[in-house]
This record gives sequence, structure tokens and C-alpha cells, in this order.
Amino acid sequence: MPRHPDSPAGRRARRGFTLVEVLIALAVTAFVAAAAYAGLSAVIDGVDATRAVARRTEDLNRALMILSRDLRQFAPRPVRDEFGEMEPALSGGPLAPFPLTLTRTGWHPSAEQPRSHLERVSYYLDGDALWRLSWPVLDRASSVEPQRVRLLDGVERLELRFLPRLDTLTAGRGSDIDSRDWERSWIREVGVDTPLPPPPAALEVYLELASLGELRRLYALPRP
Repeated sequence: MPRHPDSPAGRRARRGFTLVEVLIALAVTAFVAAAAYAGLSAVIDGVDATRAVARRTEDLNRALMILSRDLRQFAPRPVRDEFGEMEPALSGGPLAPFPLTLTRTGWHPSAEQPRSHLERVSYYLDGDALWRLSWPVLDRASSVEPQRVRLLDGVERLELRFLPRLDTLTAGRGSDIDSRDWERSWIREVGVDTPLPPPPAALEVYLELASLGELRRLYALPRP
């Protein structure tokens, strides 16, 4: 039987929500929305952090790939600097002009710019960035400007150590190599007519990276 509009049941049916019920519904809706926003914000922050780490890792791998390629293609060819002085095929360390400088092969000259297949490159820190220099000629004049490429940001320290000969190689803990007694600088000794040092047998590159910590890489140079 249908309810009469003026009956008690009919009046209760058209009464609607009370103010307390509306406030409770709004509070529940606000709580659910806040929880959903917090969860979504955490997911977005996690995605952004993952992307930042991926970009950082990609930049690091690219810089190490370029450094490894240069060292694998090392060529024992000394050069003359802009002052006419002979420089070793490889030099580096705190007493050298740059932390690492070497001659490498593998350059492919174009038909428009014929030149040697050898290239002179240097690595150094400027602020917190690792840079690579490359010269278009080996025996250069003072007017020759190098090409500068920014390889990696967030580099707090760059150090190198040089192993003179393989017979001086010593083992550390486990399978590690002990490089504590390796040479800190590889340069030509100061003096008149001092001979150029031969290339080292190997070198260790130490990088201290912001947000990633320490990184060590050992490279054996190709022997002639």
C-alpha cells in the first residue's frame, strides 16, 4: 500500500539529511581524498626519483664509456705543446697540467678536414663537473683551441694513480689490487734534457660522486 504524504512514514521519507550527517559525509570524503592525494604524491615522487637516478646512471655510464674508449685506444706518441716542449704520450696527476692527458688513436677524419687519425685529449674538473678537452692537432701552436665537452656533473673529486710496471703489481684483499704505492703523478722530471717517461702499465681512476659515493676503475694500457 503506498504511503500517505502526511503519514509519519511519508514525513520521514522526505525529511532528507541532517546537518550532522552532511558534516560526517564531508569529513569522510575529505579524509579519503587526502589519503588518495598522499598516495598519489608518493607514487609521483617515487617515479621522479627513479627517473633522476636513471638519468644520473646513464650520464655516468656515458662518461665512463668515453674514458674507457680513450684509454683502450691509447697511442704511445709524444707531442709538442704550444711552447715547443715535448710532452709524454700520457701524463697526469696533481703535478701535471691536467689530471689526465693522453694521445689516442681511432679518430676518423672527414674529407673536408683531412688530419691525423691520432688525437690528444685531456680530462679535468671545473667546479663539480668533469670535462674532456680534445685538440684537432697533436703538435699544436698557441692559437689552437681545444674542443670542450662537459661529461658529468656532480663530481666532487678526481684522482689518478699510475702503475709503472706490471712486475710491481701487488694484490690486496681477496681479488682486489693494491694501488696504494702507485705513482700519484706521471710527468717528465724537471731538468735539462731529461728523457720522457714511458707510458705506465696501468692506471686507476678514482671518482667521488655526489649522491653515488666512490667509484674506482682500473685500466691496463695497450702495450706496443
